[in-house]
Amino acid sequence: MTHYKHILAALDESPISYAAAEHARDIAKVFGSKVTLISVIAVDPFSGVDFYKVAPAVTDYFMKAEQNALDRLNDLKHSFEREGVALDIRILHGLSPSEGIVQASQELPIDLIVMGSHGRKGLQKLFLGSVAQNVLGASEIPVLIVKE
Repeated sequence: MTHYKHILAALDESPISYAAAEHARDIAKVFGSKVTLISVIAVDPFSGVDFYKVAPAVTDYFMKAEQNALDRLNDLKHSFEREGVALDIRILHGLSPSEGIVQASQELPIDLIVMGSHGRKGLQKLFLGSVAQNVLGASEIPVLIVKE
C-alpha cells in the first residue's frame, strides 16, 4: 500500500472543497501525513490594463478575496490541529486554480492531491472549465477527486 507522507488539498469557498479537505485530514490521520491546504486567488484577466489594476474597487476586491481565503484556511487549520494532523497553509496568486494546484504539487514533496469537483456538465463545463479535469490531466501524482 502506498504511504502518503504529504497531501495537498485545494480549498475554495465551496462546500465540496471543505469535504475534500476533510478527506485529506482523514487520510493524513491514517498515514501520519502532513497536509498543505492551499487557496488560489485566480489571475486577473485585466492585469495588463494600468487604470484597471489600480482602481480602488478592484484593489478592494483582491484584498477581500485574500482575507476570505486566509480566514477559510485558518478555520480549517484549527480543526486539523485538534485532530493532531500537521498542517501548512498557503495562498497562491496570479495563476488559474488548476495551474496553482499543479505548481504547488511540483514545488512541494507532495504524494497525493485531494480536491473537490463541482460536477459541472455540458455548457457549464464548457464555459466555466473544470479545474479538477485540468489538474487530473497535468498532474504526475495521484489525484483524489471528491464529488458532490
